[in-house]
Amino acid sequence: MKLSGAYFDRLSDEDRLFASHTADIAEICERKHIARFTAFLDGNQEEIARSVLGNIGFENFMFYGGFEGASRCVLGVFPPYSECEESEFPITALEIRYREEKGLSHRDFLGAFMSCGINRNMVGDIIVNDGYTVAFVYSTVAGSILNEVKKIGSEGVKISETTSPKIIINENFQEISGTVSSLRADCVLSLALRLSREKTAQLIKNGNVVLNCKNCVSVSHEMNCGDVFSVRGFGKFVLSGINGVTKKDRLHITVKKYI
Repeated sequence: MKLSGAYFDRLSDEDRLFASHTADIAEICERKHIARFTAFLDGNQEEIARSVLGNIGFENFMFYGGFEGASRCVLGVFPPYSECEESEFPITALEIRYREEKGLSHRDFLGAFMSCGINRNMVGDIIVNDGYTVAFVYSTVAGSILNEVKKIGSEGVKISETTSPKIIINENFQEISGTVSSLRADCVLSLALRLSREKTAQLIKNGNVVLNCKNCVSVSHEMNCGDVFSVRGFGKFVLSGINGVTKKDRLHITVKKYI
């Protein structure tokens, strides 16, 4: 299906391919009257999918990640006049139990899953707590995790499916503060990542930065307090404070990194 408009012309080749895939599954859904689903999407892909469905006038869809408020969701497109049902989504919740004192991280769990040959887009939110973690995964890979993952790092774990996961979200942050010459994206990222402005500018130009669920491609984009951004390979951050101006007219800011 052909997508038109300046928005789609500006997409990268990878994002344009995803946009075409979204349009295709909507077309199949309408033609064959069967629900269709994507893999788990990041915030940028969700924004693209919404734009695609709006562009082609497809209205019967929903995003769902296994629980209300999930950050990584699956897009489900449903035939006209049918209900969008959460129960139809191919998502399985896995509860993982281990010793509380081990302090396993999100990266530990994701690494263990991917070591089984599972792609990143088959894994949704992983909610880590002391001794108890819930992972939402595509149902087609749940069996592999149950059968193959016996340890996370060096820690033995017990994994089982659950239909009533306990969702306990404790957001932890590392606080980064300092001064910047302006709120341009390359300046804020330079402080957050502890890199030179030249290197952060290159990250932005290469499409490695997502700002408020959209690709950030402009190094001079002016950021605001509360903006959430993620950088491929570095993690997720929020510009949490703009705390005044120094005698040399530099801005004192605070950035929080999700950990």
